Formats: sequence, structure tokens, C-alpha cells
Amino acid sequence: MAYQLEGTLLEVCTCEILCPCWVGEDPDNPTCDSIMAYHIDSGSINGTDVSGRTLALFVHIPGNVLKGNWKAAVFVDDGASDQQHQAIIDVWTGKLGGPAADVASLIGEVVSVERVPIIYEIVEGKGKIRIGSIAEADMEPYRGPTGEVTTLGESIFTTIPGAPAWVAKASNYKRNSSKYGLKDIDLQGHNAIQGSFRFVA
Repeated sequence: MAYQLEGTLLEVCTCEILCPCWVGEDPDNPTCDSIMAYHIDSGSINGTDVSGRTLALFVHIPGNVLKGNWKAAVFVDDGASDQQHQAIIDVWTGKLGGPAADVASLIGEVVSVERVPIIYEIVEGKGKIRIGSIAEADMEPYRGPTGEVTTLGESIFTTIPGAPAWVAKASNYKRNSSKYGLKDIDLQGHNAIQGSFRFVA
């Protein structure tokens, strides 16, 4: 077994709510610029324990999400050892196959791979992500009449294959990413996605 990982996702983008990408339609703007952050609660990659580590992607999606050709900057939290860092990069660049490779296959260009301080929190459903001094987002899922989170399942596109996504709203989404050839962003009230994942390969 190459890897077994369990954790959570916090994701924001420039689309309105709900992001059309998740149902295979063209993005609203008509491009989509997102942050996808994966926090590994527990797991190992080829024998390396990566529990507690976080990986985040700045992504530019130039058109329909399923056509790929994304541009991405990749960030691993600076608490990762060299071995953990390389193992995580191997998974999310698709080298080890499995569910993470489904997303990696859509990336056409990686413009940067860096280690930065990452704050990743989910408290009573509210998500918070801080990536160094270059990005931040705060979000909260929608809830139905019983108080349960509103979920999206069986969507044609997903960043957490095999699991339902929680439909959310980002009260704040800022990204200072022009140095990577990506858009700077400062938005309120746009799409967010949360969820959990279990990736095995």
C-alpha cells in the first residue's frame, strides 16, 4: 500500500455559490481561482507518518474544470520534515496514484512548491485557513432545517473523491498570488467547500 490518509478539506474559490465546477459546468467568471487545503489527521505514505501535516494548493482553472490545464502553486506546512514534505508532494502530484492522482491529473503546470506556516482550523463547523502571509479564508457550511450540514454527493467533479462535500460560504477570501503568475483575490461571500476524505492507494 502506497498511502492511507484521513483528514479534512477546506476549499474556497471565486465562483458564486454553488461553484458550477462541481457539476461539470463552466465557472462563473469564466475562470475559477481557488485554494484547496488538505489537513491530514492521520496517515502514512510509504511508511512515513504524515499525521498532522497540511498541504494547500493555489489553483487557476482556465475554463471547464474537467478539461484540466490548471496552473497551481503548492504549499506544505513548514512543520513537515524533509521526508514528510517529499512524501506529501509525491501523493498530490499524482506519482503514487490513487484518489489524489485524480485531482493531480488536471494540473498542467506547477509554478512553485514551497514550505510556509499554515494555520488550519475547523471549530464547530467553521473553517479557517491561513497560508503564511499570502492567503487567508474563513468559511462556514450551510445547514438544513434539522441543523445538519448541506451536502453535495455524486457530483461529476470533486476534490475529495469518495466522500460528500459540505456546501459552504466564505465570509473572507484573500490571496496575494501575483508573484506566482496567479490572480490576487479579495472577496467576501463567495463559494466554499468543506468535507472529509479517506484516500487509500
